[in-house]
Amino acid sequence: MRVDLVGVGLTLGERRILRDIDWSVRPGQRWVLMGANGAGKTLLLKLLAGDIWPTPRQGRRCYQWRGERFDQPYGVRQEIIYIGAERQDRYEHYRWNYRVETVVGTGLHRTDIALDVLTTRERRRVAALLKRLRLQELARRRFLTLSYGERRLVLLARALAAAPGLLLLDELFNGLDERNRERALYCLRSLSRAALPWVLTTHRGEEIPGFATHCAQLRAGRLRRSRLPQVRAAAREPAAGAERPPSAAVFESGVAAPPLVRLRNVTVWRQGVVALRGVSLELHRGDCWVVHGPNGSGKSSLIQAVYGDLSAARGGAIERAGVGRGVPLAQFRRRVGLVAPELQALHATYLRVDEVVASGLTASIATGGTRTARSRRVSRVLRRVGAAGLAARALRTLSYGQLRRVLFARALVGEPDILLLDEPYAGLDGSVRTQLRALVESTARSGVSVVMATHHRDEWPAGATHELQLERGRVLYGGEVRRRGAVRTRAGRRA
Repeated sequence: MRVDLVGVGLTLGERRILRDIDWSVRPGQRWVLMGANGAGKTLLLKLLAGDIWPTPRQGRRCYQWRGERFDQPYGVRQEIIYIGAERQDRYEHYRWNYRVETVVGTGLHRTDIALDVLTTRERRRVAALLKRLRLQELARRRFLTLSYGERRLVLLARALAAAPGLLLLDELFNGLDERNRERALYCLRSLSRAALPWVLTTHRGEEIPGFATHCAQLRAGRLRRSRLPQVRAAAREPAAGAERPPSAAVFESGVAAPPLVRLRNVTVWRQGVVALRGVSLELHRGDCWVVHGPNGSGKSSLIQAVYGDLSAARGGAIERAGVGRGVPLAQFRRRVGLVAPELQALHATYLRVDEVVASGLTASIATGGTRTARSRRVSRVLRRVGAAGLAARALRTLSYGQLRRVLFARALVGEPDILLLDEPYAGLDGSVRTQLRALVESTARSGVSVVMATHHRDEWPAGATHELQLERGRVLYGGEVRRRGAVRTRAGRRA
C-alpha cells in the first residue's frame, strides 16, 4: 500500500495537534517516527489508519492499493493494522480472555472477537506464526494470563496473520525484555524482505531497527525528515532458551522494625497457570526494591499480589501492616500509590484528569463529578508531576506520556507509605523519564517504600536498596542491590 498525506492538519477542541503534514509512505519503506510525549505521534498513526479524520479543509489523504486509488480510507481500513497500548488495553477493558491461538486466529478473520472456530488449516497457519516468534509454548494460554510484553508479541503475530497492506507499530517495544525485543526485531527483519511498509514510533534510539530505511521527527505539530540515529538495534535470531544466572537465597531486610508487607512462601495462580512460586520477601519503610526478569517471570503478578489484586495459594501468606482480621483491604490500598498499565485501561476516556487523580485518595476507579477533584491537593500534585495544565482535559485528549504523568499524580495524591510501579516509564520520552525518575527518587528519599518492576537497568532509582530477580515465577536472587558484579547482603537471617 501507498499512503500520501498532503497538507493535512488536525485540531482537537481548541488545540492544534498537527500542522501541514506532507508525508508519503510507500511499499518497501520502513519508517521510524520520533518525537516527544504529546507531539502527536499516536494521533498521526491513527490518522494514517483512518481511525480519526483530519480537520476539514486542512489537506487530503490518498491511498493506493492493488491498482486502485482511494481518496478516503473507507475501502482500505481493513488492510491497515495498528498495534499500540490502546489496542492492547482493549483486551483488559472488555475482558477478552481468549486463548492465544484464538487471538492470533482473529487476525485471519480480521475481527476483534472470535466469531468462528479455526479450521485445521487456519490452526496450522497460526502455529507457524507463533513458531516464527518463538511463542509456540503460549498457544494454549489465556491472553490475560500473559505478561504485558508477551501480550504485545501475540498482537504482533495477530497482525501478521491478517497479511496487511500497511503495518503501524506504536511503541512496539514497550514492556519487552531483551529476549522479546530480539524476537520482535527478528520478525520485522524478516518482513523487510517483502514490500510491506511499516511505521514504528519510539523514544529510544537503541530501539530503532538497523534495517529501518527512513526517519522523521514530529515537533510542534510539524513533520520533518531526519537522518536515522547512528545507535540502532541489531536483529539477531532469538535464542531458543535463556541462560539462567546462578541462584541465590532471599534475605530479609535485617531492620528491627516490623515490615510494611511480608510475603511468606507465596505462590500465585492465574487461571490455572502458576505466576509466582514460593516467593518470600519483606518490605520495610524506606526500602527501594527493583524487580527484574524476562517477560512472563512474574514481575506484574508480584506487584498485584502486594497490592492485593492477587491472593497467595494455600501454604503461603501475605501480611500487611495494619490489616488483620475484619480490616478491609481498602484501608491498606489507601496507603499505597500504584502505577500500572492496566490502570490506563480501567478509567473511562471521557473522565477529566482531576477526577482521575482524585480517585487515588480512595484507591478507587474514578466515576466523575467528585468535589475532591477540585481540591488543592490535586492541584498541588499535578504541579509536582508537571501536568498542572492538564487538570480540565479529558483522558481521551492526552498522549500516552501525558496519561502516565496523570497516573503518577494519582499514585502520589494520597501521600502514600508505599509506591508500587509496574514498568512506570514505558512509552515515555527521555526528558519525561528523567523528570519522573527524579520524582521517584525524591519520594524514596522521603521515606516512602518503593517497589519497581522494570526491564531497563538505566531506570533503576539511584539509591535502590534491594533487588529481586525472577524467572518463570521463581526467585533467582533476592537481597541488597548487587553492584559491580559483587553480591552483598546484610548479615540478617534468611527468609
